[in-house]
Amino acid sequence: MRAKMVSLFAVVVMMVSAAWAADMSALHPPAGSRMGLVVFEDLECPACAVADPTLVQAVRDYHIPLARHDFILPQHAWSREAHIMARYFDTQSPQLGEEFRQYIFANQKSIFKTNLRGFADRFAGQHHTALPAFYDPSGALRAKVEADTDLGKAMGVHQTPTIYVVSDSKEQPYVEVPDKNKLFQTIEQVKATLGPAPKVTKKK
Repeated sequence: MRAKMVSLFAVVVMMVSAAWAADMSALHPPAGSRMGLVVFEDLECPACAVADPTLVQAVRDYHIPLARHDFILPQHAWSREAHIMARYFDTQSPQLGEEFRQYIFANQKSIFKTNLRGFADRFAGQHHTALPAFYDPSGALRAKVEADTDLGKAMGVHQTPTIYVVSDSKEQPYVEVPDKNKLFQTIEQVKATLGPAPKVTKKK
């Protein structure tokens, strides 16, 4: 009986460890970068709108990439559609999608479910493009938004924004930043632990 219990415990530990590794796999910088930022956000979230300029400034000041993940809060009336629109603009260019998200955050207090489309059309016109009447005919963009939200839930994300400083450190690959006012301090601390970049050995 004891042997069976030990065996069952070992299986549970392995399953939890595997799930944890899979859940946190999004928390790494992109290839070629030693550090980066990852945020799970909701475009209708007031705290996200407040935090966004700080994230943008960190990207600019430290020259590090920012990976934005959709995390839809069910109480918000128009955020899901705004995220799908952002995904559409991503298909035109990643920079356009980034600018749309910043635009929505900047105008968030004036946006409602009934005028979201008008704001999106205005943004498209300002950038010499157009938002089609049916911008997600196959539902593929909605599926990506839902997949991001599911990923966040699997990682234990329960509020927005949830911000991480990520790095290529094997000891501590990510640090959550609960207070946006400590973002720059956290970046500096993570940066200090990385040391010099690894040398690239040239093939002869």
